[in-house]
Amino acid sequence: MPQRSTVDRFERMRACSGALFGILLTGLLSQLVLPHDVAALWLIAPMGASAVLLFAVPSSPLAQPWSIIGGNLWAALIGVSCARLVAEPLLAASLAIALAIAGMFFLRCIHPPSGAVALTAVLGGAGIQHMGYGFVFTPVLLNSSLLVLTALFFNNATRRAYPHVLPELRHHIDPADHPDNVAPTQRTGFLPADLDAVLQRYNQVLDISRDDLEEILLQTERQAYQRRFGETVCADIMSTNVLTVEFATELAAAWNLMYSHRLQALPVVDRACHVIGMVTKTDFLRYADAQDYDSLGQKLRALLRPSFHTHSSKPEVVGQIMTRRVQTVVAQLPIVQLVTLMADGGVHQVPVVDADNKLVGLVTQSDMVAALYCASVMRPVPA
Repeated sequence: MPQRSTVDRFERMRACSGALFGILLTGLLSQLVLPHDVAALWLIAPMGASAVLLFAVPSSPLAQPWSIIGGNLWAALIGVSCARLVAEPLLAASLAIALAIAGMFFLRCIHPPSGAVALTAVLGGAGIQHMGYGFVFTPVLLNSSLLVLTALFFNNATRRAYPHVLPELRHHIDPADHPDNVAPTQRTGFLPADLDAVLQRYNQVLDISRDDLEEILLQTERQAYQRRFGETVCADIMSTNVLTVEFATELAAAWNLMYSHRLQALPVVDRACHVIGMVTKTDFLRYADAQDYDSLGQKLRALLRPSFHTHSSKPEVVGQIMTRRVQTVVAQLPIVQLVTLMADGGVHQVPVVDADNKLVGLVTQSDMVAALYCASVMRPVPA
């Protein structure tokens, strides 16, 4: 039995409506352009197969504009040539199909309905034979171009990007890259080179782009990871007794608070407890501006020491050195969604806020490691 389709009712109706719209408009416009006589060929049958691809599977590499226009033009040219040069119709049709496929491989415009275009050029009857190479342009080029234009309009109007936009993929890791130059999440799972090696061994044409296939596999990895660890949310692992400072907190007071509690960072909040920034030890060291290790202590003490002047060029309070753009999360966010942020983004702690954007907790990298370890160790083993 064929596999059950995974697309919903709306997508099916969208594809059917697109084919109706595309073929009807292509036929009407072709009728307006071409001569108005009984023998005029306004619409060729292979356009029906092209419509299936353009509207039912618009993301397919076989349905892209160059595939339909390039494939149909080449197939029509080969079909007419074989019909003229080979007297035996069956041999001419066979050669036309074979040469059409070879040319589409070479031109990178494989389009299955183009095989029917080549066959039509050979076996379409006296009317098509009489048209000669004119068949390549009208109706083949005309029909193909109009159908692509209707697909451009209809697919994008119904929120299906066409031509298909390739997903933004991971950085393709070169084996010579130093580990420090590669994001941590890209060092795990499969690499683009692994997928390329498998596709080379598979050695078949796929009705999906290589980049789309990689994106599907990546999302499958994330889905499986979330299925294993997705029940744990930030509220389950966050620290709720969070030490904070305000914009006007003196630098020395903030530093002493971090040092005495062995903290790497402190959320900066306003009087309503909204997060307005984050001050870290890195911020202190950056503003201390020590050029070498020997001068670090002296520079840091100078930064922390109040100047007692009304106007001072030296930072005096936390708000002057804090990091203002801070990523916050909600308490019910699954912790798996923090992995990329904390691993690849170099974020060591993330403030957790409620519906009113008020601080309710803090998730650190230590919290994440402990939670993922517990989830991995304690998850049930399949029977």
